[in-house]
Amino acid sequence: MRTIWKGAISFGLVNIPVKLYPATESKSIKFTYLHDRCKTPIKYKKVCPVCDREVGMEEIVKGYEYRKGEYIVLRDEDLEELPLNTIKTIDIIDFVNLEEIDPIYYQKSYFLAPGEYGVKAYRLLYEALKETGKVAVAKVVLRSKEHLTSIRLYRNLLLMETMFYPEEIRTPEDIPEMRGKVQIHDNELKMAVTLIENLSTPFKPDKYRSEYREALRELIEKKLAKEKVEIPYRPTEAKVVDLMEALRASVEAAEEKRRRANKKKRKKETG
Repeated sequence: MRTIWKGAISFGLVNIPVKLYPATESKSIKFTYLHDRCKTPIKYKKVCPVCDREVGMEEIVKGYEYRKGEYIVLRDEDLEELPLNTIKTIDIIDFVNLEEIDPIYYQKSYFLAPGEYGVKAYRLLYEALKETGKVAVAKVVLRSKEHLTSIRLYRNLLLMETMFYPEEIRTPEDIPEMRGKVQIHDNELKMAVTLIENLSTPFKPDKYRSEYREALRELIEKKLAKEKVEIPYRPTEAKVVDLMEALRASVEAAEEKRRRANKKKRKKETG
């Protein structure tokens, strides 16, 4: 893995040199846009309409439009001179309980590794978080933006997750469909709870996979082999009218599935 940032974790008088590594990666299959007639990849050029020519990255600067058609230019050296501790430091503000942070705040995960001469202090913070059960809330500047972050334990290291600020979270009350009230009957709720309990299982991330991505890869392989692509029949689903009946059918199906699984398990155990 490639280091994308180097700095330090800071809280109180403690300063821990660290390195940042991406903790996740996208496995999505990427497409290239082609010209349908000649199958040539389409190019996207950065063109100045005044100079009427293509410009390179070395000629491009950041501009803030403070008035229609008028800009202030901000260069990299300007941004580096901002009077903030968070430009090269993960500045811890608070320590909180993990369950107090709603998952909606999380954006992206990063592995934190100790930097040079920072191994002992890094391990000390790890053990202190483990002992207290707390999560650190901090701020850091990454890619020209100051991020709110959390630092928590993950396996044998520290994991930093960038977070949305509260003003970046939209208000669900603004959704018009959520303004009305619906009457739920006790039997419907009881049936729904039974269904959830029958479908409940320990979280095992290895069991989940992207069937869409697998099907897409298979389609690409068939295209490469010039095979005929089979399109499965997709029956039109009937509109559910009776919520209670739908819940009852779902519960029965889940119970039957569990019975078959238990029967198969007992058969396997008895040989």
